[in-house]
Amino acid sequence: MTPRDAALRHAGVDHLKNEGNRVRTLVSIRFIAVLLVMLSPSLHALERMDERLEPCAACHGEQGRSQTEAYYPSIAGKPAHYLFNQLQHFRDGRREHRVMAGLLAPLSDDYLWHMARYYAQQSPRVAPAGPALAPQRMAAAQRLVEQGEEAAQLPACVDCHGQDLHGVLPAIPGLTGLDAEYITAQLGAWREGVRRADEPDCMGEIARRMSAQQITEVAQWLASRPASSHDRPAPANDHELPLRCFAQSSDEPATRMAESADEQLQHGAYLVRAGNCAGCHTAQGGAPLSGGRAIDTPFGAVYSSNLTADRKTGLGEWSADEFWRALTQGVSRDGRLLYPAFPYTHYSMLTRADSDAMWSYLRSVPAVTQAPPPHQLRFPFNTQLALRVWRWLYFDAQPYSEDQSQDAAWNRGRYLVEGLGHCSACHGSRNALGGLQPTRAFAGSLLPDRAWYAPPLARSRDAEQRADLAAVLKHGSAAHRVASGPMAQVVKDSLQHLSDADIQAMVSYLDSLPEVAPTTVQSLAVSAPLKSRQMTQGAQLYEQHCADCHGPDGQGEALVFPALRGNDAVLSATPGNAIRSLKFGGYPPSTQGRPYPFGMPPFAHQLSAEDMAAVLTYVRNAWGNEASAVSPVEVAR
Repeated sequence: MTPRDAALRHAGVDHLKNEGNRVRTLVSIRFIAVLLVMLSPSLHALERMDERLEPCAACHGEQGRSQTEAYYPSIAGKPAHYLFNQLQHFRDGRREHRVMAGLLAPLSDDYLWHMARYYAQQSPRVAPAGPALAPQRMAAAQRLVEQGEEAAQLPACVDCHGQDLHGVLPAIPGLTGLDAEYITAQLGAWREGVRRADEPDCMGEIARRMSAQQITEVAQWLASRPASSHDRPAPANDHELPLRCFAQSSDEPATRMAESADEQLQHGAYLVRAGNCAGCHTAQGGAPLSGGRAIDTPFGAVYSSNLTADRKTGLGEWSADEFWRALTQGVSRDGRLLYPAFPYTHYSMLTRADSDAMWSYLRSVPAVTQAPPPHQLRFPFNTQLALRVWRWLYFDAQPYSEDQSQDAAWNRGRYLVEGLGHCSACHGSRNALGGLQPTRAFAGSLLPDRAWYAPPLARSRDAEQRADLAAVLKHGSAAHRVASGPMAQVVKDSLQHLSDADIQAMVSYLDSLPEVAPTTVQSLAVSAPLKSRQMTQGAQLYEQHCADCHGPDGQGEALVFPALRGNDAVLSATPGNAIRSLKFGGYPPSTQGRPYPFGMPPFAHQLSAEDMAAVLTYVRNAWGNEASAVSPVEVAR
């Protein structure tokens, strides 16, 4: 090695050490932020946490001690701040896992903190030593773990994860008790940028400096270490980390929409929530209302625009008149016609006063410089000419006017349901060109991604069903139904913030709608002999997997586990939502009224398509229920 090479090498190492000097200051700032989540609401432990976390136990084991596949790590005893970070990352898209993202999407930071704290208090899994490497490779891996490698600027694992590799409070996890396959997969994900943490992402930087052989050998060496139930993280200390890293902190709480004492701004914030603007104009994990989210349509993807006050990429240079024209006429500031994925066809009902209030509020949203990606639409749907034709066929702007034959609540409900809330954008039946069919505006529809079915919005059968609907809209769950899939997000981000009077007005209006035949999606037929076998098999599976929560007679437990007997979602002619719920599980949304809902565990990794079809067929035809059988082919696709 030349003197110059040696100088450069030592300079690099010194630089890494100097970078670590800033960690304690940065950690202190971030740690204060997470106290807002820890202290509000109160720190009391939630009751029945083992039942609330059944969806987690399906993969990670009871109390977080995984005993099954290597891909599902044990999380018992991990630092609470680390677990809280990871739950946020899965929910917000910084870690990728479809089932995890779907389960956590409707949950609040407060609920995630309770989950993290529960698992941190559990005893770690006892794991025997795994198979060892050849002695020569074992020694090389051990040196890397305990001493690092100066030439590659790789710090030792023990420098951050503790001398015994059990982790360090508040947020550095232990590395014992994990399978080699899992460790290899995570280091590989960091190396390829699939897994990301907050910047500076020290683990991503370290993984990119490791060779594939080093990753494999370190993973095998770590997995060869035994783990006991006493392997607890070391207390927090003043040890300087070798790299700048936010692993010792926790994410700040999700940014809330700004509040203002100004009456018009407050009213505008209410309307923006009621219209669920953030639902489309916030990308997963992105800044609120900064746009960039892909909106799936049958013709391709449309990306939402930036609604913050940024002058270059947002609404900073727009006038109130230009905003009003875009909102109600679908014409942008530069004269371009907007795609009807933006529901101006509904917002044409909005009053100018409400538009101005929304405009005032959006002008107060902190500016974020972020231009959306180009739309990905097929020809000719990506042309302005096609938009002109579509508008000529289907867009007839009708300013709002009250129906004098109806009371104030009915008129308010119509304004919210048909206009600001644009409910028929999802729940309405559309033709091949995407035009809403007026007589079937609330007849139900398969969403463009073909994953969820938006059920018909029909009048309630009785007062009990009416109360259930109001409770679901406001709180996300009721005695006989829960909000799931995309609707859970709508409740979490929008409807829970509406006043009780507005919720009741919406229910009143929906109750007045004429009855129409629901839009159905053709399902695969099941023969009578197969249905008979499914009923027998399904009864056995239900007793084994479902009866503990939903009851032997499908009666459930009000506000905990929904009843399956007489449940409209279960009995729908289109069983897609029931299939998805059984396969992938899910939680109702965290709301102010019901902040810590119980969830449904996923069964896709436990039951075959034949088993799931059988249990669904049984549930749809037991206890007086009557609906079509479910085909295994439909479950599998």
